Amino acid sequence: MIHVEELKKSYGAATPLKSISVDVARGEIVSIIGQSGVGKSTFLRCLNGLEKPDAGRIWIDGVDLLAPSTDPDAIRRKVGMVFQSFNLFPHLMIVENVMLAPERLLSLTRQEAYDDAMRLLRSVGLGEKALCYPDELSGGQQQRAAIARALAMKPDIILFDEPTSALDPTMAGEVLAVIRRLAAEGLTMLIVTHMMQFARDVSTRVLYFDEGVVYEAGTPEEIFEHPKRAKTRAFVQRIQSFAYTAHTKDFDFLALNSAVEAFGQSQSLTRKRISAMQLIFEELALNLLLPALPNENFLLTFTASYARQNDSIQLEFRYPGASFDPLPAHPESLSAILIARMTSAYSHSFEDGVNTILCRC
Repeated sequence: MIHVEELKKSYGAATPLKSISVDVARGEIVSIIGQSGVGKSTFLRCLNGLEKPDAGRIWIDGVDLLAPSTDPDAIRRKVGMVFQSFNLFPHLMIVENVMLAPERLLSLTRQEAYDDAMRLLRSVGLGEKALCYPDELSGGQQQRAAIARALAMKPDIILFDEPTSALDPTMAGEVLAVIRRLAAEGLTMLIVTHMMQFARDVSTRVLYFDEGVVYEAGTPEEIFEHPKRAKTRAFVQRIQSFAYTAHTKDFDFLALNSAVEAFGQSQSLTRKRISAMQLIFEELALNLLLPALPNENFLLTFTASYARQNDSIQLEFRYPGASFDPLPAHPESLSAILIARMTSAYSHSFEDGVNTILCRC
């Protein structure tokens, strides 16, 4: 369905795509992962003609996208794209956003376009929002409307560019549910995503971009459980855990809170589980440890990790000094009660002048 040979794209001194070669078969769901700036979004934009590559070849369903005789608009009818920022027309009702392209490009009558748009909007749960304007919808609803708009052109391929990056976990869940349904229907999809658990669940194949190439490709199990190359292993280990070190008691708690939420989202954890991580940190670190630990030589390292195999979250707190376990020191405090309620396991150990607390939730 898609054949790419040695694709190159530069922006001034930066060359995010040095030599990308990849094949995508009909019906495949391919997730593209990697660090920021490695060209994942640029690659998608080259596939639908929004960016012109500097070198290389692209075939879409046997048609040479870069040949002078090729009509790029005809290719775009085959290749739908859903952006992270929705890109709905704000002056048009939702149903009009979905109707616009089929009326103008597929020569559907107004009634035919309306009937099809309503069918698609109902399929993504937005039938009752058809006559609303985009600013009357939540972010998740707007993204679902954007998906319906892409489907209205009856594409053979849909490209998703970080479709949930601008959404909170609840809204992201709405969008991911729609994409999962499309995957079950056999639509060919390429998805740039930072939601690793989602990539595991929905993909037939995962591409890890680095060094301007497809650095490693494989099944979700191969990439996430048994990566072969060093940078892939480092990336996977990094995304499966989150670490933060506070050197003073005046560290930026709100920034840490946001980072914990972003980590939870990347693992597709529920809002309840993300809140549990944040609450345990607040009660244990802020309310019990910080008041008890000395100001001098203060050091607190917090690590959160998610184990998919047993679906468990582990939180680790490490701090130097004399042996000190805050829970036995304050057994009747509200913080201790909440921690006991929110954790399935709790342990404290002391070795070589360092305290370690492990919590599971």
